[in-house]
Amino acid sequence: MSVRDLADYPWDAVAPYRERAAAHPGGIVDLAIGSPVDPTPEIIRHALAEATDAHSYPQTVGTPALREAIVEWYARRRGVPDLRVDNVLPTIGSKELVALLPTLLGLGAGDIVVQPRVAYPTYAVGAILAGATVVSEDDPAQWPEGTKLIWINTPGNPDGRTWSVDELATAVRRARELGAILASDECYAELGWDGRWATEPVPSVLDPRVTGGTRAGLLSVYSLSKQSNLAGYRAAFVAGCARVVGDVLAARKHLGLMPPAPVQHAMAVALRDDEHVAVQKERYRRRRELLRPALIEAGFRIDGSEAGLYLWATQGRDAWDSMGALADLGILAGPGPFYGDFSAEHVRLSLTAPLERVEAAAARLRGTVS
Repeated sequence: MSVRDLADYPWDAVAPYRERAAAHPGGIVDLAIGSPVDPTPEIIRHALAEATDAHSYPQTVGTPALREAIVEWYARRRGVPDLRVDNVLPTIGSKELVALLPTLLGLGAGDIVVQPRVAYPTYAVGAILAGATVVSEDDPAQWPEGTKLIWINTPGNPDGRTWSVDELATAVRRARELGAILASDECYAELGWDGRWATEPVPSVLDPRVTGGTRAGLLSVYSLSKQSNLAGYRAAFVAGCARVVGDVLAARKHLGLMPPAPVQHAMAVALRDDEHVAVQKERYRRRRELLRPALIEAGFRIDGSEAGLYLWATQGRDAWDSMGALADLGILAGPGPFYGDFSAEHVRLSLTAPLERVEAAAARLRGTVS
């Protein structure tokens, strides 16, 4: 299997809807891509600038300061109090880790990679590039024999599905029955909104209530792109089973996959400052409180979406029809079919647009402006 065997990049299919939305007299409201639009906090930009004397090669394993900051962050923010520095590893954003993990773990033909039924496409891309077989299944009881790697995503992209402690513990038990590595993509964990997640922190797969006393075979993947507006820095990390993290580290050393030294310094500073994260969450909350009721008034149903960066919406009709109706209002969404065969009638709307653009979208959905 090679990159030539992959399908065309799916977002190319959105171009006609982008043009249609851009023709609106009030301009386009782009809610398709979850790319941050808010400023990178000054404390992080200053940290990057003060580390620009980076004449030596950076460490693949991460600086001691960064690894310690990751360990402290898991204890303070994720309820994981017992990590050591050999349990954590910085990565060049989270997407490259997701795409490369099956290969770094030595998976190939005959191996199975499980992903969610509604899934971020890169889980499947990574499996395909390694030559493995992809199975889409949310129920741990249905995860098949022969599974070597399981991806869960909590809170989910695009649907906001969030796993409870009990659900995570069930997933861990089943993964261990199969002898599979369980990797939990948790990069939206700071963004809980509804139900229990309005007051409870979203749990990690490394939470002691989940692990049964051992992190064996478990990985948590996290990114600072959303909570700290660091998408352009490519700042992420993986934590969990020291054996698996060590295997991934060894492969990454051979491949030269090392985050730049200034970025590592900026990450350490970002992880130790909770104030800017709270500020950013409130920005997303305000946009969500504008957009969600407007979509409902316009005839959409919001499914899931109790946490995360997106609203997962349906009108009960083909997603591309909804894409067209929204484009006629100057609103660009993401089509559900990009996230698998189980979301043909959904669209994804991101909270990453300036407030005035979200206000414009809400007004158009309500028919209060032309």
